[in-house]
Amino acid sequence: MSVDKIKLGFAPTRRNIFSADAAIEFANYTRKKLDDMGVDYVDIKDVNDDGLLYDDEGMNKIAKKFQDADIGGLFLANENFGTEYECARLAKKLNVPVLLWGPKDEAPAADGSRLRDTQCGLFAIGKVLRRFQIPFTYVKNCDLDDPAFEQGVNDFIKVCNVVKTFKNTRILQIGPRPFDFWSTMVNEGELLEKFNISLSPIPITELVEKIHELIDKKDPEIAETEKTLNSVADVQISDKDLQMVATLKVAIKRLAKAYGCNSAAIQCWTALQDEIGILPYASESLLQDEGLPVTCETDIHGVISELLVEAATMGDHRAIFADVNCRHPENPNGELLQHLGVFPYSTAKNKPILPKSHFVFDYPGSVGFQAQDGNYTLCRFDGDNGKYSMLMGNAKTCEGPYEQGTYIWLQFANLNRFETKLVYGPYIHHMAAVRDDVVPVLYEACKYLGVTPDFYDPIEDDVKAYLRGDTSSIIK
Repeated sequence: MSVDKIKLGFAPTRRNIFSADAAIEFANYTRKKLDDMGVDYVDIKDVNDDGLLYDDEGMNKIAKKFQDADIGGLFLANENFGTEYECARLAKKLNVPVLLWGPKDEAPAADGSRLRDTQCGLFAIGKVLRRFQIPFTYVKNCDLDDPAFEQGVNDFIKVCNVVKTFKNTRILQIGPRPFDFWSTMVNEGELLEKFNISLSPIPITELVEKIHELIDKKDPEIAETEKTLNSVADVQISDKDLQMVATLKVAIKRLAKAYGCNSAAIQCWTALQDEIGILPYASESLLQDEGLPVTCETDIHGVISELLVEAATMGDHRAIFADVNCRHPENPNGELLQHLGVFPYSTAKNKPILPKSHFVFDYPGSVGFQAQDGNYTLCRFDGDNGKYSMLMGNAKTCEGPYEQGTYIWLQFANLNRFETKLVYGPYIHHMAAVRDDVVPVLYEACKYLGVTPDFYDPIEDDVKAYLRGDTSSIIK
């Protein structure tokens, strides 16, 4: 069951020179199909007698209705030739992702006449949208029962969710990046100027003060969180350390809410351990499962990557966030992705443990488990020198040696290509991944985000074929 919700504005359109009755008929067929699919949409039946877009008066009413409803995407359904300039004017006013589609035309009548000329109108609408500099998504001219229609609409809804998430991101930055991690350096002003992504920086001391405040007040959510940890994991740490893990989780959650943030990044070492005596990873894993991604080493671009790849699944899958760490000892295309924690508990293949320490840091607060098997989409939003791109691709799990912490062994089509991409950049060794195939969704979303799509495997033609409706999957 999807966690996230997107509401579409449904604007079927016609042109006067062609049959209005036929356009109304096909608009109603489209409505019925959207209803059957369970799509949440705002209709325009009350705008005029036709329930269609074709003039300025109607367009302005539709724009206001959609704005008031806070739609996440606009669906332009071209039910006959359509009125291309009204479609473009409406899209320009709304500034949301646009889906363009029209039902396949019938054969000409016995006398040689045609009722709709839908396909021809699609060509016109596409050109005028370009004139207005409006990016849009196209589903091929097809019947409503063609699988490409349902696939295209559902994927567009996911694209809208990625765009909405990206444009409404505010990140709680807890402490500056650790000195040694120059690779996680970001341009805060540029993120705001280019993408409307804002940071809410706070010092580590503010987090520590919140922790002590919660403990002093015996906040009931601490005990609830301890109970949750005991139920989802094999807890091998002391009661005192368990209380601190739980309190840290609650403190980050409360601060994120107070600053209006949908995610966080934390300076995970070593000042925090000096203050509270634990690593933050077990706490972060809980927050990840609750839909509040938190990354370590103050990796701002990393948590953006997590938000986007989860949004591409409509919240159906939680992302793991990992260091790309070392090559498989035997498999030439195998790679270890691991961390001291951070993977959501719900992604575990075996029961998680909260060990007394980890070989990297001799503190409690790490997590240990292997992530679930399957096909994964990997994603990294990153940039430098004023340019931003999104690296994406697929990999599948493979067998590999035991590793402390949270980990997964992935097999790539060609590990050398992946490795080279990370070395040449602008990416680093931190990747977000979900157990789903959402590469086409991320690729299509890039046109709305102002971000360059990038692949570590030569799959762009396969992605485009999928988006055209030529295939139902890009996973080989």
